Amino acid sequence: MEKETFTYEARGQILIIHLPRELDHHNCRNLRYETDLLLSENYISKVIFDFSRTEFMDSSGIGVLLNRYKQMAGSGGKVAICGAGAQVKRILTMGGVCRLIKNFDTKEAAIAD
Repeated sequence: MEKETFTYEARGQILIIHLPRELDHHNCRNLRYETDLLLSENYISKVIFDFSRTEFMDSSGIGVLLNRYKQMAGSGGKVAICGAGAQVKRILTMGGVCRLIKNFDTKEAAIAD
């Protein structure tokens, strides 16, 4: 089985995190660790989570999003979500994430905000 990984894209002070097909407790530990390193080593003013490949997410994913939201809000930064399909949007809504973090259809729209 191929190990799903996160890919990262930097656009100036914007960090875009491309999430894998499944975002669960198994890979959220790596996501936390890797983004902690990237945020500590770079000046990032916005983090965008790209859900365009994601089909499944559990509460661990919600925890990571809320943690990054708090971290970025504390430093005057922003967090956005893009590309979430219907099932992921439903999970984000039920978890209260959509009330805090802006959701965009495309990565370009999230970058432009």
